[in-house]
Amino acid sequence: MNILVHDVKNIEQYLKNNQDEITVISDNGKIIPCICCFGCWVKTPGKCVLNDDYNNMGELMSKCDRMIIISQCIYGGYSPFVKNVFDRCVSYLLPYLKTKNGETHHPKRYHNVIALTVYFYGDISDAEKETAKQFVKSQLSMFEETEVRFYKSFEEIKEVL
Repeated sequence: MNILVHDVKNIEQYLKNNQDEITVISDNGKIIPCICCFGCWVKTPGKCVLNDDYNNMGELMSKCDRMIIISQCIYGGYSPFVKNVFDRCVSYLLPYLKTKNGETHHPKRYHNVIALTVYFYGDISDAEKETAKQFVKSQLSMFEETEVRFYKSFEEIKEVL
């Protein structure tokens, strides 16, 4: 299964019909920001305790082979909505810490392998591009491989969808 998280209005009309199953995560205006309560780790392992349409992100990721993110680049990171969704994915990880190659990360709760492709768009400086690349690379505890692409506008991204 593929997951598409995005901050673009009416993106569904641009998605090509393909045979891969894709779950589209769109802003319905009702996302509750993560409150860092760790309930998804200790109270309801793998599921966020906040009751909204985004409380099952850990479970969705457990079935995912590829995650695609389309986001406006804000200071080298995700837009507010995409960042909120990503924060709600923490239940995909375990609360413990492991050190590997000199870096400390939370290990994955599930054993699937997920590839991450991030499409950033906007008026992005070279410094923001470098920050964005490092930001996405830092998420390797969740993903096995990452790819980051930059575009001036969503109009250019439509061509690759």
